[in-house]
Amino acid sequence: MVEVLFSSLGQLFTVPHMMYMIIGVLIGLVVGIIPGLGGIAGMSLLLPFLYGMEPSVALGMLMGLVAVIPTGDTFASVLLGIPGSSASQATVVDGFALAKKGQAARALSSAFLSSMIGGLIGALVLTAFILIARPVVLSFSSSELFMLTLLGLSMVAVLSGKDVFKGLAACGAGLLVGTIGMAPATGEFRLPFEIDYLYDGLPLVVVGLGIFALPEIIDLLVKRGAIAEQPCELGKGWREGVRDVVKRPGLVARCAGIGSLMGAIPGLAGSVVDWITYGHAVQSAKDKSQFGKGDIRGVIAPESANNACACGAMVPTLLFGIPGSGTAAVFLGGLLLLGLQPGVSMLETNLDLTYTIIWSLALANILGAALCLGLARPVASLTRVPFVILAPLITILILFAAYQATRSLEDLIALGIIGAIGVLLKQANWSRPAFLIGFVLAPGAEAYFYQAAQFQGADAFMRPGVIIIGVIIAASLVVPSLRSYLQQRRQKTDPINQRSPEGIAPSTLGVIDIVLLGSLLIASGYVWFMFAELSMLGGIMPRLAIAIIVVACLLEVARIFLVPMQWKMQGLKQQALWIAGFFLLVGGIMVLGFLVTAAVFSLGFLLLVARLKPLVAVSFSAGVTLFLMGMASLLTLTYPSGLLAAL
Repeated sequence: MVEVLFSSLGQLFTVPHMMYMIIGVLIGLVVGIIPGLGGIAGMSLLLPFLYGMEPSVALGMLMGLVAVIPTGDTFASVLLGIPGSSASQATVVDGFALAKKGQAARALSSAFLSSMIGGLIGALVLTAFILIARPVVLSFSSSELFMLTLLGLSMVAVLSGKDVFKGLAACGAGLLVGTIGMAPATGEFRLPFEIDYLYDGLPLVVVGLGIFALPEIIDLLVKRGAIAEQPCELGKGWREGVRDVVKRPGLVARCAGIGSLMGAIPGLAGSVVDWITYGHAVQSAKDKSQFGKGDIRGVIAPESANNACACGAMVPTLLFGIPGSGTAAVFLGGLLLLGLQPGVSMLETNLDLTYTIIWSLALANILGAALCLGLARPVASLTRVPFVILAPLITILILFAAYQATRSLEDLIALGIIGAIGVLLKQANWSRPAFLIGFVLAPGAEAYFYQAAQFQGADAFMRPGVIIIGVIIAASLVVPSLRSYLQQRRQKTDPINQRSPEGIAPSTLGVIDIVLLGSLLIASGYVWFMFAELSMLGGIMPRLAIAIIVVACLLEVARIFLVPMQWKMQGLKQQALWIAGFFLLVGGIMVLGFLVTAAVFSLGFLLLVARLKPLVAVSFSAGVTLFLMGMASLLTLTYPSGLLAAL
């Protein structure tokens, strides 16, 4: 064993291994910074270069990329409000809010340090798991996996704050959207509306960008200012972010542990872990009032988890050949290209390479965090730039990322529709994370429930693991309510605190709230009628989603009549104009093609709306066009040519 460890260390610190690992780190940073690409696209870029390479050297490059993407994607999440990947969606909630307050450097530095520590903890956990994880992972049946998805759904109540019913209704809507496509149990198609694009369901990247990115872009365009509402003191913010992490070692360690364990379970990585750890941060906090408004704990928690999750995803990939995430699936293909067979051989004949992989992950996390911390100050200065200058560039990036989903024009149309829903939710202050959690968990929850019911029957939900997870879910729902009740009792008996009950503003009601409640109830009735012919297994998840929507909406209506509400003006005119402009842009792509429309849109927007000098506007537009052409070459991507080119 000692010889194996020394052999692994010898491979780790060779010049070729270090050089290619640094190359992987740099590529990972670039891919992470570009919104929407993520680990799958980045890993796919590297695979063609693996042929003929020495396995230890090639693995160094791959691990450099895997380790750093969850760190680099924080730039887009914090500075632009765009999830850099599915694993950084929760970071947007408080990270972007901090950037708008002028605290971008604080958010970035705390995120990078948390990511590095989380990655190191994940590597330690992976080292320990690599020999003992096989019986642990194999002990999880479909019933335990189903309960873990319910644990993710239980976080909706925590993330919704005082508007629990609105959050549950949004979650139900996300669940319903997530069931579009083929039922895994029976092969029946649900809600395709005779549209070919919908037969496979909506892609996660389209829904994530639509719910979060477009509403934030439109909101900033309406305000017509810089990203930050106040000047950002970068040096001070950088140090404060480091201190924020140092003062919260328990939160970092707990979230990294959750990320490692959840990452080891196939299909539960990425945004699921992100939201679960974010919910844990909210749940464990005494003062929850600043979450969603710029609480640094809302950045530290998910960032500590996502790098650890990348390490955890390597457990099933290396031990069983079962990819723990989409990135791990591409990594698995890389192993096969190098002639390495995942499984028992990775623990016997190739144990030295296995430890080389683990320690490469740890070292790459340190290098990536150091580079990102060095870049945090200059990149954070982007928040001082008037957003109207960045808007066309970011919009094109979002369109490019969405088009990567299925490489179909329907991706862009779906992006606009989901974006319009996201704008409504944002304007009415409904929980967009709740919607996304429902969407992400719907397919896995349905598949696991079907497998548990088919193979284990009623006994599936009497297993010890299921009961333990059920107790955790019950505690996550009951404890916050009990804590709130006890706080209210203490405040009633304490005359000092009676003047400010909880520091929480009263619930509000507006036109968009009424429209959303009415639309959800009408849509639920219509969809229920459409599902009348579905079998029990094929219709159980969409019917559950409809039940959640209806019950939550009716409870919210009852709350409106029983609890005093403050009427709030919820403007939508300017937002509607920008949404209409987005659909005009998509129409231009359909007619003129992607490249031509991107160039014309960027130039026209920068000249007419941002009012830049012609030379600067032309330079920006040329840069956007060259970037798109370069990505098309790297990804062997063919952009839509438009109707005019077909004539």
